[in-house]
Formats: sequence, C-alpha cells, structure tokens
Amino acid sequence: MQQDPEVADRVRKVIAGAGTTQREFARRIVMDPSKLSRSLGGTRRFTAAELARIADTGGVDAGWLLGAQIAPPAAKRERATAPEGGRALQIVRETVRLVAERGFHAVRVADIAEACATSTAAIHYHFPGRDDLLEAAVRWCMDEDTARRAARVADAADAADELRQLIELQIPRTPQQRWQWSVWLDLWAEAARSTAVGRLHADYYRQWRATVADVLRRGVDQGVFRLVDPHSAALRLTALIDGLATQVLASTPGGAEGTSPDDMHEALLVYVESTLTAPRPPRD
Repeated sequence: MQQDPEVADRVRKVIAGAGTTQREFARRIVMDPSKLSRSLGGTRRFTAAELARIADTGGVDAGWLLGAQIAPPAAKRERATAPEGGRALQIVRETVRLVAERGFHAVRVADIAEACATSTAAIHYHFPGRDDLLEAAVRWCMDEDTARRAARVADAADAADELRQLIELQIPRTPQQRWQWSVWLDLWAEAARSTAVGRLHADYYRQWRATVADVLRRGVDQGVFRLVDPHSAALRLTALIDGLATQVLASTPGGAEGTSPDDMHEALLVYVESTLTAPRPPRD
C-alpha cells in the first residue's frame, strides 16, 4: 500500500528542520535508509512506530505527521529534558548494553524501560515487538562500527597503515570493544533464527568485507601488498578476525589462560606480514 503523500511531505519538513541529511536522519531514528527513501517516495508506508520515532526525534507531535493537526506544533516541552539523540536512540543504546551483559533472550522489555527511566508502554510505542528492537540494535551497531572505521582510517598514510588501523579497531581491548563483540556473538546466533536479522547480518558482512577488499586492492596498486585476489583475501582475513575475537571473549580478561587481545593482535599482524605484505626490496 502506498504512503499518503502529505505524510511524506511532513516528514521531509521534519528532516529539513533537523538540519541534517536524509541518511543521517535515518540513523537517528534507527531506520533503514532505503526504507526511509521509499516511504518518502510514496512506494512504502511508514509504520506507526517509525512515525513515533520521527516525531520524537524531530520534536513534533505524531498527530501532526498524520494530518490530525493543521499546523506543525512547537517543539515539545519535554524535549529540553529528553535523552541525547531522542528516546528511540536511548532505547537502542540501552538494549545493546543489556544484550552485551546478559544476552538478548535474557533481557526483558521491563529491564530496558528501567534502564531508560521510562515505561514499557514507551518502549512498545517506539518498537512494537522484540524483533523490531533487535533489528534496530543490529542496525545501530552497524552504523556505529562504520562511523568508527571511517574516523580511524581518515589519516592513514597508505593502504598498509589503513589495514593496521582497521585491525586495531577489531581487537576487544576496552570494555566497550568487548561488549560490542559480545553483542555481535549474540546476534550471530539470532541471525540463524531470524530472517530480518539474518539479512542485516549478511548486509553488514558484505559491506565489511568490501571495505577490507578495497583496502587490499589499493594496497596492491600502491605496491605495499602482494598480487592477491582482494575478495578472497578479505574473506580469509575477516574470518580470522572473527575466530580470534571469539577466543579472546571466551578468555578471562587479564588472565594467564586463553587468548589475550595482544595474542590476537600479534597473530593478525603476523598473518598480514606473511601472506599480504609485499616483499621488501633487498638493501644494497
């Protein structure tokens, strides 16, 4: 069923008022950018939950988005005390934190509501079901990971340096990196049971491997990497990263047994040096 064009026009006004790009606004409301684009184009209807998140993020009344009010209202008063990024992002961030600590199926909606200092009704208002919430959590993790990678490699000297930076980002050293990996492990298991999460998982890994393959391709052109097939090499390297990270998370932080973050880092650098780095010319 097609979207009411007036609703799409109002959403465009909200995006314009936010002073951001359409893609960035999609990130803020934890929505697939392609779905937002189709809804604005009239080939897809916004769901009630999506409109709720749009209204919350834009500081407008959901009734106005649906045409129940003639003029857009002033920003809601509670926006002054609303969580940073809006309620929807707060819900997703707290969901990710709780999933990392307990596992997705051990986290109740009531737990998320308590962490957000709100009600379970408010959680369901933004994300009607657990599947909606899990999909949003996956998307948020993907967006955050992509943003961190872009910021980290911005000043890389060459493709070899860029690859080292990407590898360093994958090492679960800090508490934040460890809980992010914990979330990914939980989502891998869920991806095997959920079609929606499985699609997101496949899209993320397609993008991640494409990023690594692009770095390798440029490294070959620069002469810092061997003449390898970028896609095959990226598949092997990302699989090695996943396997080593799993071992690190299964080990006690700071313990003498198991695989440490330093072990993982060294193993990856040795692998890159022995299989990917171009031989150095002999010294005279």
